[in-house]
Amino acid sequence: MRRGEKVYYVKDFIQSVPLPSPKNIFHELEKLGYRGQDDARKAVSLAAYRHVKRLKLLHSKNAPRTKLPPRPNSILMGPTGCGKTYLIELLFGEIFKLPFVIIDMTKFTESGYVGDDVVNILVQLVYAANESIDIAECGVIVLDEFDKIAGAYSNARFAGQGTTKDVSGYGVQRELLKILEGTDVQIPLDFGFSSRGPRAMISTRDVTFFSVGAFSGIRNMIDNKGVGFLQKLENNRDETESIAYNMSEEEADDITRFHLFGFLPELISRFNRIIPFSPLHKSTLEEIIRIKIHHYKTEFEEEGFKLHLEPVVVDYIIDEALRRQTGARGLDVIISKQLEAVAFETFGKEDQGEIVLTVDSGKVYHTVKRRA
Repeated sequence: MRRGEKVYYVKDFIQSVPLPSPKNIFHELEKLGYRGQDDARKAVSLAAYRHVKRLKLLHSKNAPRTKLPPRPNSILMGPTGCGKTYLIELLFGEIFKLPFVIIDMTKFTESGYVGDDVVNILVQLVYAANESIDIAECGVIVLDEFDKIAGAYSNARFAGQGTTKDVSGYGVQRELLKILEGTDVQIPLDFGFSSRGPRAMISTRDVTFFSVGAFSGIRNMIDNKGVGFLQKLENNRDETESIAYNMSEEEADDITRFHLFGFLPELISRFNRIIPFSPLHKSTLEEIIRIKIHHYKTEFEEEGFKLHLEPVVVDYIIDEALRRQTGARGLDVIISKQLEAVAFETFGKEDQGEIVLTVDSGKVYHTVKRRA
């Protein structure tokens, strides 16, 4: 296949991608089951809209690159289990259906050391685009656990300066900076096109990046140093109904100071938006858990049983999630643990009946009523 033919294929592909308004994206996310995070959801919906609009200007309207708006690179910052990565999954996996990858940054090291090479992030994006480099160049990269690549405290940050290379911090940040800048990068691929050869070139000029992290470690550093621009949980009136910490838009903007805590200023400056996510409150967790319970009820109905959870069970599960500070991510773990024993007992036997879960003395119990 000739390169010129691929350009037309990219144009057709981008034309097929929907472009609902940011407001419609916001509501579509709710239809898909996303709850809470209204301010963050608006900001990320707008970022997704801008990414797709930029691609349409470039590929459908042949806008010159000098006239394009900047890429909406963003940092999503908030406690674990508050819906940061789930939001990206719904946006680009369900609504826009663009190639995207969620990368665990804890496994990466600086080139030349044991560990995954940052360049392999682009390889994974190409595979997510069904091995089309041209389509991958329109994709989205999510750098999960971004806060874990903070460098150690050191005045010697520059590559090759004695033995001061930091294989888990500044070294990785320098490698990331290369692909975030928007450039051509060689990746070790061979998709069977002889014109590509054993290595391929991919441009990151139109790839949008979302860096995601809880930044809880940075909070501890700030608290210890007395900077205190994060609101502590114990200062919240509703501390029993939230998880981890709260943070305002103004406080999130202060993350530009994070070079003091192990981030290269030039790396942070590649992101034009820092979006704080709030802790999930009990009311939001209730909405989420009812959606999840509905899925479990459907599974049990397939096995011939009607599943009923008494309200005290829902309260128990939410309280456990709040106690563990796992947010929505921990709800499935807690629910499945409570349903595991009764599922093992009843699934695959072609019986019918009703299963009732209740709480007694701080423990969840189930009752199985089989039909004759």
